[in-house]
Amino acid sequence: MIHLQNVSKVYPNGTEALKNVSLDIEKGEFVFIVGPSGAGKSTFLKLLIHEEKATFGKITVNGFNLMKIRNGKVPYLRRTMGIVFQDFRLIDKMTVYDNIAFAMRAIGSSEKTIKRRVKYVIDLVGLTGKEKCRPNELSGGEQQRVSLARALVNKPEMIIADEPTGNIDPKMSFEIMKKLVEINRSGTTVIVVTHEHELVREFGGRIIIIKGGTIEKDDRMPTVYHNFDDDNSGEAKQ
Repeated sequence: MIHLQNVSKVYPNGTEALKNVSLDIEKGEFVFIVGPSGAGKSTFLKLLIHEEKATFGKITVNGFNLMKIRNGKVPYLRRTMGIVFQDFRLIDKMTVYDNIAFAMRAIGSSEKTIKRRVKYVIDLVGLTGKEKCRPNELSGGEQQRVSLARALVNKPEMIIADEPTGNIDPKMSFEIMKKLVEINRSGTTVIVVTHEHELVREFGGRIIIIKGGTIEKDDRMPTVYHNFDDDNSGEAKQ
């Protein structure tokens, strides 16, 4: 699903953000990407969604060769993935329903299909009853749930979450991570970029640590998320 071979990214000012990185992420994996500020995490994500192009190496994402992809094909690449941003990126003048439906209208889905699918993802992320609210009427955690629903609505093969818990409280952070785990269980690949090591320790799974533009460690921790206590406010059973 994702293949990087000897990938380096050098910016025009000479900064080498990634240095000879090679890795594979398979369909259905749940992967944490962690590392300090400036380590290369953001550049890694930008390469995956083709906001930046690698200087050297080979990148394949969901069957697209990102070293040779034409500009006209980039929207098709991005339709295979849903992206959850730290700053939500919701449209202030739109309701919850329309913020989510917008992603489907952009690819020409019928209104009948939109109505059915938007209702489903709103229920999935726990926002039933908030359909007519605007972003400024929601808490930070609720806004992030809207962002997650929007990322899910077109049934992507992959979810990329960039610091999805950075602007919300710890309890809601845990809830967002649980939703991402549930989505992963359905077969969707999930990649979470985070600096919150507590969440990484709590959820386990595959952990890729990036430092100084290189992969310092690619390891697996025991996965504990399969045994949540739904009545618990924010702790997983061990």
